[in-house]
Amino acid sequence: MAFQAFLDTCVLYGATLCDVMLTVASYGAYEPHWSPDVIAELERNLVVDAAVAPEAAAYRIAEMELAFPQASVTGYGDLMTTLTCHPKGRHVLAAAVLARSEVLVTFNLNDFPEEALEPLGVRAVHPDDFLLDQLDLHPALVGRALTSLVRRYTRPTVTLPSVLTTLARAGVPVFAQEVRRHDFAATTKDD
Repeated sequence: MAFQAFLDTCVLYGATLCDVMLTVASYGAYEPHWSPDVIAELERNLVVDAAVAPEAAAYRIAEMELAFPQASVTGYGDLMTTLTCHPKGRHVLAAAVLARSEVLVTFNLNDFPEEALEPLGVRAVHPDDFLLDQLDLHPALVGRALTSLVRRYTRPTVTLPSVLTTLARAGVPVFAQEVRRHDFAATTKDD
């Protein structure tokens, strides 16, 4: 069974960070999970806060669900009432527990105190730390994923340095810095 990680809405919100997270997952580093509540919040936030056209937000979510049909976790409502984390994060933690996720990847670490998560076997992890772990565990895989991501962007074209600059601004600056240290062009074998 692959390493299980639950992705909070805030990690899926920014297009580039979301793309990196899911591309690394598509290469087999981990299995991503989310819930219908996370997806509804994502769609709402994209449309309201980021002024993304509703059709574009719906398309992005449909592509995520198509790429990861097993990612969605349901049936966590009863578990929510037993949790002691921040009330707005209970649906996230409940779904993470049902998904048997080892980590809950979020920028909102204060909403998920260790004492609320430890008895459940889940750790809240910042996306910078999560991606650094993936880079440490699977450097060649992460390199292939990033190379693939850059090649997919054709309108406009992008470079790996420009993606890393965007990632640094999106809240994962240490990961971006560490990727710059690697020479992924020279990496061709599996890790």
